[in-house]
Amino acid sequence: MTATSRQQQQQLWNGVGGEAWVQSQALLDQMFRPIEQRLTEHVLAEPAREVLDVGCGTGATTLAVAERLGEPARCVGVDVSGPMVQAAQARAAQSGMNVEFIHADAQTHPFEDGLRDVIFSRFGVMFFADPVTAFSNLRHGVKIGGRLHFVCWRRPEDNPFMTAAERAAVSWLPELPPRDPTMPGQFGLSQPERIRAILGASGWSDISVQADDASCVFPETELTHYLARMGPVGRALQTVGTARREQIIDAIRPAFSPFVDGALVRFTAACWWVSARNDSESWRS
Repeated sequence: MTATSRQQQQQLWNGVGGEAWVQSQALLDQMFRPIEQRLTEHVLAEPAREVLDVGCGTGATTLAVAERLGEPARCVGVDVSGPMVQAAQARAAQSGMNVEFIHADAQTHPFEDGLRDVIFSRFGVMFFADPVTAFSNLRHGVKIGGRLHFVCWRRPEDNPFMTAAERAAVSWLPELPPRDPTMPGQFGLSQPERIRAILGASGWSDISVQADDASCVFPETELTHYLARMGPVGRALQTVGTARREQIIDAIRPAFSPFVDGALVRFTAACWWVSARNDSESWRS
């Protein structure tokens, strides 16, 4: 089960899922900028010289932290998606900042023991096939007293914008799999007790899981692109013909009327803000 799940995630993010994020880079950066800004403040709350961005995607959060830290800090982003890492590397080359991006699975990648001051992630840690192994591996790369900060989604029912498309498309795309909060995916860490159990079993201490909301916005003109490319419905639409795709988009678009405010789309991102500390020297053994 674990091996199959891990392979499925790698196929997704190196295929249609990763390509969709690259093609939607500017839109997603705008949507999630309030979360990026808040996460950056968490990372910068204590002095840091070595930081790691897990599930860095196309590099927005890595570059944002690198810009604030400046030289001689070293910022590294890691992601399982080849297409997204390539996009992030291109952005880094244009920025001229001291940023490195690694195409690897953070669950198993051999990070340098005890090097990082901070590990952080924006919506990048919900997809591990074996989360205890993954967070244990990440902890080994953190200094004693080093911190973990990440943000992940709360329950599907707390995030009606993120689930509106699949609710509206149920009669059009009955093959869409149901959300499973115990499996890798967008809502894979939606249960706070599961987050605490995973981090505790991974050796992290001083664990904090706090609910908080972020107000997100993007141009209404981008809504059709979002529906056609993002999430389970967007991925399913890549497997149907153009006419059928347009028909389904027209059918589900009214479900987003509550979120349209003139020329803008506004929604609330209901998130868990998670932090923990590494107090163990187990990586020395």
